[in-house]
Amino acid sequence: MKVLWFMVVSLFLMTACCNNETQEQKNIEIANISKATVKSTIGLLVSEHGDEVKENAQRGVNHAASLWRNVDGTEEEFKAFCQSNFIADNDLKAVSFEKISRNMEILRGHFNKISLDLQKPLHEPMGDIFDVDKAFGAYSAGSHMIEDMYRNKLAFTIALNFPYYSLTEKEKLGKDWTRQQWAYARLGDVFTARIPAEVLQNASEVGSASEMYIANYNIHMGHLTDGSNKRFFPEDMVLLSHWNLRDEIKSHYSRGEEGLASQAKVYEVMKRIIDQSIPKKVINNGDVEWDPVTNIVYKDGKAIEASPEGNERYQQIINNFHALKAMDEHTPLNTAVKRAFEGGMEITQKDAEALFVKFMSSKELKKVAVLIRTRLGRDLQPWDIWYDGFKARSSINAESLDAITQKRYPNAKAFDDDLASMLMKLGFSKDKSEFLAERIDVDPARGSGHAWGASMKGETAHLRTRIPEGGMDYKGYNIAVHEFGHNVEQTISLYDVDYYMLNGVPNTAFTEALAFIFQKRDLELLGINNKNPQKEALQTLDNFWSTYEIMGVSLLDQRMWLWLYDNPTATADQLKAAVQKMAIEIWNDYYAPVFGVKDQPILAIYSHMINSPIYLSNYAFGHLIQFQVEQYLMSADFASEVERLFRIGCITPNAWMQEGLKEDISIKSIIKEAGKAVKEVS
Repeated sequence: MKVLWFMVVSLFLMTACCNNETQEQKNIEIANISKATVKSTIGLLVSEHGDEVKENAQRGVNHAASLWRNVDGTEEEFKAFCQSNFIADNDLKAVSFEKISRNMEILRGHFNKISLDLQKPLHEPMGDIFDVDKAFGAYSAGSHMIEDMYRNKLAFTIALNFPYYSLTEKEKLGKDWTRQQWAYARLGDVFTARIPAEVLQNASEVGSASEMYIANYNIHMGHLTDGSNKRFFPEDMVLLSHWNLRDEIKSHYSRGEEGLASQAKVYEVMKRIIDQSIPKKVINNGDVEWDPVTNIVYKDGKAIEASPEGNERYQQIINNFHALKAMDEHTPLNTAVKRAFEGGMEITQKDAEALFVKFMSSKELKKVAVLIRTRLGRDLQPWDIWYDGFKARSSINAESLDAITQKRYPNAKAFDDDLASMLMKLGFSKDKSEFLAERIDVDPARGSGHAWGASMKGETAHLRTRIPEGGMDYKGYNIAVHEFGHNVEQTISLYDVDYYMLNGVPNTAFTEALAFIFQKRDLELLGINNKNPQKEALQTLDNFWSTYEIMGVSLLDQRMWLWLYDNPTATADQLKAAVQKMAIEIWNDYYAPVFGVKDQPILAIYSHMINSPIYLSNYAFGHLIQFQVEQYLMSADFASEVERLFRIGCITPNAWMQEGLKEDISIKSIIKEAGKAVKEVS
């Protein structure tokens, strides 16, 4: 019966396909505006409005033509559209821009709020997650917005009058632009490609699945054993990979030999995650015990069968790759790598890689490594990429810090209630502190937490933070302060910028910079003052070493994606082998000469590689930008300058740096200051 039904359905589909072939051919979207039509259209506009509109007409018509398809109309209809919708008068153009900006804020703001609310059951602890929660969380209400604007011709009106400028053009011309011209150019960035709604929706669904995979990747550390029922961590300790695992390693630097043993145990867990030999039974499960060294799982003291996770970690990356690659044919930046760097970061991947390699080849790294080795009194281990001994808190017992934060912040509301007070401690006025705090809401989180900004005035930014039943531990507090920095940037750069189209920052490295700056002041916000005369030198070394760590991880992320494009049909197993090989190669090239130990895969542990594709380089640039901003703020009023800097908005990175700090993004300053700091601290 099933076979018969299959044959009937197949026959029906074949007939339908034959009958609809002509209609489908009609609906195929192809570019249909010839160079001759572009030229004649430009001539028509210049003839009608005068030579003064020639440059704008050339750019606008060319850009609109690159987006026009046969389904939008004939060449004659394109010419008529341009003639009717080209805005020659500058005052009328400014009024039109304001109206478009207002409506873009309404659309973006409400779509953002819809996504925020739909994903709430996934991001916040609201009971068990059902498939219906995942389906709604993956739904993107705004995925059709851009395509709808092409269909109703709004996109062409904008493209014609506010055309796109490439990164090269922005860098060249932007030096002489007014704020209004920058805002016009950013509106031009909205319509640069025509990506089908189903492609965007699929990318949203795949991304949401990766988010959920990582959000539920918890290791029950209290159940780690060596087979003799010996436990190594508190019974109730549950750590999210990789963030909490990394931070657990950091927390043990003040515990001597005992801390070293704990760090080694965490690293064994990390290696099992990287090579996917970790038993599936121990992920997000506290009903069994596990020895990560032998990889044996125990139940009631007896060894049991436990199959490895397999390659799910790498399959998630493969899924994201195919979802993003599906956009390639629809965009002028025709790879996900180009879109992430030239489109998102507005820095080329090759320039980023060259900068990272130059930094990781710095001779100052070996000098800092010698200092760390001396301070630890032992040889360096691979996990010392996260050495935390340059921070003021490194000499403070982790349990003492936990006690302080748990008492102060027993729940999310307590942290929310303290936001204005924290801002005033950082030097913001009472009015500004209250203004910002009122526009940031703190929510409990399932994962490590994140910052989610508003996209329109009147809505609040959200700080989601993970708070156990006993209150917020110090690691969670440290992360929450980082996310708070994001929220402050998001709020200032939304409410205080002069044009909505300039809201935000040039790229996420800039918001990471302010988040890092806030995070470094976490003890200050707890009222713990560091009177160490070497404070500034230690902070420089901490930033320098952190930059070193994240640049290697970022380089791996870049090379992984370049490898995927070279091997588009790769399986998860092939990708796993390639990632481990690349991680070890990068380690051997740039870390082994400093650490004195070879063939380590540790750079492959970062969860961002799974749920935040091609994002890690933002952290590396964030460290550089943070350092340059910190150096600047040392001789300026902190709060007022933070407000000024983040009012600049989302012009290009180098333009932002020039306007804000009068210098370009560079590694020279941090390397030079690290060399000085080593001498001071030694």
